[in-house]
Amino acid sequence: MTGGERRLAERLEAKLDEDYLLWYDVPMGPRNAHPDFCVMHPRRGILVLEVKDWRLSTLLNVDKQTWEILADGQPKRVINPLEQARQYAHQVVNALEADPQLVHTEGSHKAKLAFPWSYGVVFPNISRKQFEEAELQHAIEPHRVICQDEMLESVDPETLQSRLWGMFPYLMRGVMSLPQRDRVRWIMFPQVRVQSQQSLLFDTAGDAESDLPSIMRVMDIQQEQLARSLGEGHRVIHGVAGSGKTMILGYRAEVLARASGPGSKPILVLCFNEPLAVKLASTMAAKGLDGRVHVRHFHKWCRDQLVAFGQTLPAQMGSQQYVQALVDGVIRGVERRQIPGGQYQAVLIDEGHDFAPEWLKLVTQMVDPATNSLLLLYDDAQSIYERRRSKQFSFKSVGIQAQGRTTVLKINYRNTRQILQIASAVAADLLTPDDSDEDGIPLLKPVSCGRDGEAPLIIRLPTLREEAQAFADVLKQARHEGHAWGDMAVLCADWKTMDLCAAALTQRRLPVNVRKRTGDYKPDADAIQIMTMKVSKGLEFPVVVLPGVGHMPAPEEDEQEAARVFYVAATRATHKLILGMGGAGAFATRLGASAEDSRPARAN
Repeated sequence: MTGGERRLAERLEAKLDEDYLLWYDVPMGPRNAHPDFCVMHPRRGILVLEVKDWRLSTLLNVDKQTWEILADGQPKRVINPLEQARQYAHQVVNALEADPQLVHTEGSHKAKLAFPWSYGVVFPNISRKQFEEAELQHAIEPHRVICQDEMLESVDPETLQSRLWGMFPYLMRGVMSLPQRDRVRWIMFPQVRVQSQQSLLFDTAGDAESDLPSIMRVMDIQQEQLARSLGEGHRVIHGVAGSGKTMILGYRAEVLARASGPGSKPILVLCFNEPLAVKLASTMAAKGLDGRVHVRHFHKWCRDQLVAFGQTLPAQMGSQQYVQALVDGVIRGVERRQIPGGQYQAVLIDEGHDFAPEWLKLVTQMVDPATNSLLLLYDDAQSIYERRRSKQFSFKSVGIQAQGRTTVLKINYRNTRQILQIASAVAADLLTPDDSDEDGIPLLKPVSCGRDGEAPLIIRLPTLREEAQAFADVLKQARHEGHAWGDMAVLCADWKTMDLCAAALTQRRLPVNVRKRTGDYKPDADAIQIMTMKVSKGLEFPVVVLPGVGHMPAPEEDEQEAARVFYVAATRATHKLILGMGGAGAFATRLGASAEDSRPARAN
């Protein structure tokens, strides 16, 4: 910020009420107009402000179109700052007027915005007296200007607000509703759009000239503020399932990648589950950022490090022993300085709750000290790997600077209220809020955003085989309702159930993609995804089937651990959740009163 921009920001923040929204230096609209400030208010509308730190001695010659100023001792011709602000405002307004839900539908103002908008200029270093004595009013409308003495710290809030809204044409009236505000943000700021993972997780493409969707999902204000203001240094986000953690990570990776210059170090995105890494990697590739943003699941990254720096790969052994040997090999290589630290401009970690403390300590050393840019996403309720969760630790002990750099997201946006209620019915004991200091690991209870939907469908049949056949009927119906095959997932407790479901769906000639091993997951396949509940973590699907819930937990399985896995799997569903409840397991009892029974008709 310039000095004048900083002063204006401080005044606006201090003297405007809480229902104002302010953006500084943020690209706006389909053409990325770049005004200094945008001010939004539900009853006042939208105001675009340009700030010029010029002094009176800077101005050589002015008129309504161009101004001649002194820049670095040399004359320079620039556009009239009010005309600059007007052009920025019109670019945004033209985009907003393309949305039928934001304009008057009849009368003399038909097809014009249904709420006020305007623009103005701020001169932090020119007083009103100087403005008038220099006769600048002949080049710029005086009521569209705020001068130095009108934005002092001593200025009354009402006086400043009167100056702002004096910039509006008197005939403009209207109130911006909350749904309209979100539509405005969707059009003005493509970066905050929320797309389903079945298209692009962090899609910022498109413009207001194309067909506008009837429902526009955007980050909430807290999410947007957090995403835009992460800044440098270490940042930790504790967020419940469905709170937008991965969306914020994607936004952050893209911003860093587009801001980095030629020759900059790459950005590393790490997660635990391989399917999530595949999905994130395909998203970055679709944006043309795969050369700048390297997405890996943790053990693949460890193997890559050993190969890249000539370290010996471990001998083949049991899978658990092998992956542990990969990690140990990288840790030893870093300790011996045969694998260098500081390789990445930034490191972003999704699913941090599934990382062992020694893993976090290792990857923290991979951040370039010059940027010190680390983002860690965490939700202890989704920590489904006991060998990691059992190790209590502080962030400080692994080199993560969490104090004063921690944010908590408690609102679940992914799931309907009905789906979240079912998920919480099983995991209630695990979701008792547990506050912690910023260096510890809090346990968060999700708060529903209040979105209503269908009650989860419960199917009770004697055997898993009959359940699987009934699921085929339900998924065929979902297809008729408009869901693509790729919108659907069958999440199972084990491979045996996966095989049984895959056979039943294939018998009905439904397309399936079975994920058992690394490389099996195809995020873009137009097929029903079949995978274990555990590896689904981080993904989402409009339609989710959970077979065999009535048999959970298995006799040899810890009930608390099984509840965590169920919670993760159930919260993958954004719209429709189907549960197989044949059996008399503990979860069948817990869920008995949480949803209505429904037995779909059996197909011949």
